[in-house]
Amino acid sequence: MERQHIDVDAWLSEQDDPTLTALDAVLAAALPGRSRALWTGTFWGGTEQAIVGYGDLVQSRPRGEDVHWFAVGLARQSGHHSLYVNAVEDGRYLGQLYAPRLGRVRAGSASLAFGSVDDLDLAVLRELIGHVHRVVPPEG
Repeated sequence: MERQHIDVDAWLSEQDDPTLTALDAVLAAALPGRSRALWTGTFWGGTEQAIVGYGDLVQSRPRGEDVHWFAVGLARQSGHHSLYVNAVEDGRYLGQLYAPRLGRVRAGSASLAFGSVDDLDLAVLRELIGHVHRVVPPEG
């Protein structure tokens, strides 16, 4: 996947998806001063994706080059929405720590899948994103 130079607000408007729009507002507000960009391309598993990424993150790999990525990502899938939380503390992805309190979500290693914004406890989401903001070093 690659970071694009596309206006995120215009892209979101074209999607006509109230969940994406509502969660974008929450994420952008909870990550003040962090980057917000559209990432597109082939994601893990070979699917074409468009993900709004918030914050810059460099993930070290045991083999190969470091990966430049986003701290938090938001995407619409064919039957659900995904929130990717790539921040780790004490060897555990933060999304996994908050998933039991977040609402009706399915948690993977760094992903949270849910139907719509109505499935989420937004107060807990803000708490999670605030935790990401504290754990991931600022850009620049």
